[in-house]
Amino acid sequence: MTQPTYDSLKVGDEIPTLTTPSVSRHTLALYCGASGDHNPIHVDLDFAKKSGLDDVIAHGMLSAGYLAQMLTNWVPQSALRSFNNRFTAMTQIGDTVSCSGKIVEKFEKDDEKFVRLELYTNTPQAQTIAAEAVVVLA
Repeated sequence: MTQPTYDSLKVGDEIPTLTTPSVSRHTLALYCGASGDHNPIHVDLDFAKKSGLDDVIAHGMLSAGYLAQMLTNWVPQSALRSFNNRFTAMTQIGDTVSCSGKIVEKFEKDDEKFVRLELYTNTPQAQTIAAEAVVVLA
């Protein structure tokens, strides 16, 4: 991986995207085990239907993890200074999650160079996460 440099980037540049395979029940089961989040809305069809849904939904933090994966495919984890996200819609069984981001600000502080990014996850139906990250670059 060639790490981007501060001087090589400009506001408006997009970072490399990440698109996941379709979210399956198996994906959710694995995530439940890895995260410890066994909320029945994610694994129990009867519970999901009683809650007014047609099927179980993916964990929001699963999609946030995909965003973090996209970001750390671009820069090392040690470059990450902040990462905040807001869930905006649900990810359904069978959805692919498309992650994207762009640079919205470049700034310097305390002799370090930073870029601020807007990040998003989208499914075929909706934007599911709006996020922001700040990374430090050489």
